Amino acid sequence: MDYKKSKAPSSTITRNTHELELKAENIYEAVVIVGKRANQIGMEIKEELNQKLEEFANYTDNLEEVFENREQIEISRFYERLPKPTLIALDELMNDQITIKKHE
Repeated sequence: MDYKKSKAPSSTITRNTHELELKAENIYEAVVIVGKRANQIGMEIKEELNQKLEEFANYTDNLEEVFENREQIEISRFYERLPKPTLIALDELMNDQITIKKHE
């Protein structure tokens, strides 16, 4: 999924717990599902950001030199402004975009 186009809110909003319960067997299962999905999303976003920032990596032995790269700063700021993984996962759950598989 392209998280850059997510319609998830960028700040926390109040949720109706009854609506969350309807998406799973109970509220606790819904919380676990959102938590696991948020971890997946967080890892995917982190990998994508690291790949983009790797292009700017400067491997020098001198720690005193700090290079300011505007493009690198803008990329970092963009990723900082994305909704948090938990908010994206909650949005996916509420919009039935998560497939729940039960292992018995």
